[in-house]
Amino acid sequence: MKRKYVWRTLALLLTVLIIAVIWLILGNRNPDLDQPSVPPANPDEQIRQGEYLARIGNCMSCHTARGGESYAGGRAVPTPFGTIYTSNLTPDAETGLGKWSNADFWQAMHDGKSKDGSLLYPAFPYTNYTRVTRADSDAIFAYLQTLPTVQKKNIAPELRFPYDNRALLYVWRALYFRPGQYTNDDKQSVEWNRGAYLAQGLGHCSACHSPRDSFGGTDVKSELGGGMIPVLNWYAPPLNGDRETSLGNWEVEHLAALMKTGVAPQRSVSGPMAEVVAGSLQHMHKDDAHALAGYLKSLPQQSAAPLVAAETMREESKQAMIDAGAKLYEDQCISCHQASGKGVPSIYPALAGSRAITTPVATNAIRMVLYGGYAPSTGGNPRPYGMPPFGQSMTDEEVAAVVTYIRNAWGNQGTAILPNDVNRYRSRH
Repeated sequence: MKRKYVWRTLALLLTVLIIAVIWLILGNRNPDLDQPSVPPANPDEQIRQGEYLARIGNCMSCHTARGGESYAGGRAVPTPFGTIYTSNLTPDAETGLGKWSNADFWQAMHDGKSKDGSLLYPAFPYTNYTRVTRADSDAIFAYLQTLPTVQKKNIAPELRFPYDNRALLYVWRALYFRPGQYTNDDKQSVEWNRGAYLAQGLGHCSACHSPRDSFGGTDVKSELGGGMIPVLNWYAPPLNGDRETSLGNWEVEHLAALMKTGVAPQRSVSGPMAEVVAGSLQHMHKDDAHALAGYLKSLPQQSAAPLVAAETMREESKQAMIDAGAKLYEDQCISCHQASGKGVPSIYPALAGSRAITTPVATNAIRMVLYGGYAPSTGGNPRPYGMPPFGQSMTDEEVAAVVTYIRNAWGNQGTAILPNDVNRYRSRH
């Protein structure tokens, strides 16, 4: 048994070595890594710009542990392969970025490598940040250098074998990482290019809103096509201009308002997106929010929408479920979401005609009934309304019934939800 294990390990290392050599021969090297830094004309303005960019890149949210000091790292990031802890970005010389140069930071942002050249795990979204310009990278670094120094030792990743072997990252990068700054599309407007730059780079929208394979990689052909967020068990919907499955029926102004405030007429955010709005998007300049919204709405459907699942229940059984759900809705939901299912604009989201309700992936609707949720408190919506949890007062059968009802009322059309579906998310909160 021991000899077999040794041979398997040697075969794995040999495979990694061969792929790494091929990767180097093919020249998968960041073409902009040697781009020089240009000294700023106004250092104070560079720092202010860096603070803004760090905000819209959501750096503080990820690099701040719960109850910890800002940007000092230590937040646990669960992945299907184990847990990774974010690093200390304060200018502490021993545990932070105190000994880093802007070139070292550029290497991390643009090429996914630490100061010593070691490969970074892609929980740090360098696959998106590689599109950031050198000037913006330098501005973020300049701002981080002004933060209060916090001495907080970084925590080593806790990954399962074989994912704890960093050499495997050479393979991962060869498959999924294509370095290079964003380049403007001359056929598009200045505003469109700004939105594209934000979405593809600092906004790293595809990190959540794209399907991932078993190795955590995404395919450019399916970017922003929607996907489950690993471990968190939330569904991030598609972000493109398709009228049936995504943003095609949105007004640009409403989408921009949703990103900045967390609410829009008939809609609100919750779950992981509420955290993104609270920590990042609400700080976007109005012009940037409008550019980002316009860019997303302009995108074609790059991948097939989630397939509509075949109904698993006989019609009479489904109707009985809908009838039971209608009574529960009248007792528990009607005062907020209204008998019409249209809700209250900018307060309680509409359920009638909502793609978030009728999507084949019913995860979010089930979770909201079980655990409730709030839109984030933002400058534009400081006292958000929320939904209480019903998981403690409703059985799996009752949750399934009410979700099935709202998926089939007011002209909505969706498959029935089974109690087993509810129980799966009740036990994976």
